[in-house]
Amino acid sequence: MSAVPSSTKSSSSFRVLPGFRLSLGFTLFYLCLIVLIPLSALFIKTFTLSWEGFVSAVTSERVMASYRLTFGASLIAAALNVVFGGIVAWVLVRYRFPGKRLIDAMVDLPFALPTAVAGIALTSLYSSNGWIGRYLQPLGIKVSFTPLGIVVALTFIGLPFVVRTVQPVLEEFEHELEEAAASLGASHWQTFSRVVFPSILPALLTGFALAFARATGEYGSVIFIAGNMPMVSEITPLFIVTKLEQYDYAGATAIAVVMLVASFLMLLLINLLQAWARKRGQAEKA
Repeated sequence: MSAVPSSTKSSSSFRVLPGFRLSLGFTLFYLCLIVLIPLSALFIKTFTLSWEGFVSAVTSERVMASYRLTFGASLIAAALNVVFGGIVAWVLVRYRFPGKRLIDAMVDLPFALPTAVAGIALTSLYSSNGWIGRYLQPLGIKVSFTPLGIVVALTFIGLPFVVRTVQPVLEEFEHELEEAAASLGASHWQTFSRVVFPSILPALLTGFALAFARATGEYGSVIFIAGNMPMVSEITPLFIVTKLEQYDYAGATAIAVVMLVASFLMLLLINLLQAWARKRGQAEKA
């Protein structure tokens, strides 16, 4: 009897990388070491507080003001990045122009630039005597040391997440679908809203989630431009650092737990919306 060709073997027994059990064990160990153990320590330290102490630590007037500023500024910055980051991705994919590669490389600058350097640079630009701030000052617009400056900083650090998420989707999009819509008499807006937009909507939601998650925990680029005035321009990460400097570790971890849970719920909601948008797009294609 001839041997069974290797091509007829079950695909389920084929592994590109050998040692699946060893690789899985290492993966679980690495995730526990880097993610689960630190998060568990965060909750364990918080549990040293009584319920009354926990509620008092996370619901004080100053902490609530920092929540509103942090999550509000993060939502605004992520929404701005969805709009303008989507436009940037569209231009980089659909048009050819001099300096395109340079602009494409500049999109990744917030990834490579240290956040403290970004904060100092933005503060210098938007201060009352800065290159941009000197023209905004006569108009009554103050950016540095205000909540508006926080939105500017969070928008700066979140832009690459949207562009790099939407860009590959646009590159793989089938242009024949646009041509078919145009041949059926659809206008440019109808083609975009009914053909292109449903295809990139899951990517836009993913970019929004990534930008929002990064913004809620941003510290380095914000503290320089925010002014850090309590009840006005004090972000929650800075308040956590203040608690740590005061050796109030349980209070700091309690606030961090609230931030963690709120961010997780927001990401869960966005993932559900993303799944709904993907199913809707597949249904429309069918």
